[in-house]
Amino acid sequence: MFKYKNSIRVFSWIAVFLWMVLIFNFSSQVAEQSNALSSGITETVIKIIEKIAPKTAAKMNMGKLNHLIRKNSHFFLYLVLGALFVNAIGQSKICGIRGVIITLLFCSFYAISDEVHQLFVPGRGAQVRDVFIDIAGTVVGILGYFGINTNKL
Repeated sequence: MFKYKNSIRVFSWIAVFLWMVLIFNFSSQVAEQSNALSSGITETVIKIIEKIAPKTAAKMNMGKLNHLIRKNSHFFLYLVLGALFVNAIGQSKICGIRGVIITLLFCSFYAISDEVHQLFVPGRGAQVRDVFIDIAGTVVGILGYFGINTNKL
């Protein structure tokens, strides 16, 4: 039983680390590469909308949709990080409000460091707004985690 719980704890922290590496890799993309990725996603979304609602797709502004997708990617990445981190910290026996506060502090610090990191990537920059989007994603990830795992709070 002890080895099983210890394995869960270790894998929980590995998941956090791997997700942080994913975020770091996205932030390491130069501006053209990052924009190409989000533009490709935007084009895919528009193609899907064209099949479902062609008149709506014709009226859509690709630039605005691309911007929305870029900002939502921040939110989603930190939503997952928040859920993974609060789970890992709970597996490490730090529960309740203390675990939530530590998760918020850690993810906020990581969001800030991620924006600072982007200052050193060609064509990229740091935006305070993105930090707030990241923190909002973290909060939703924590709430979602406890919404699914009501016995863990």
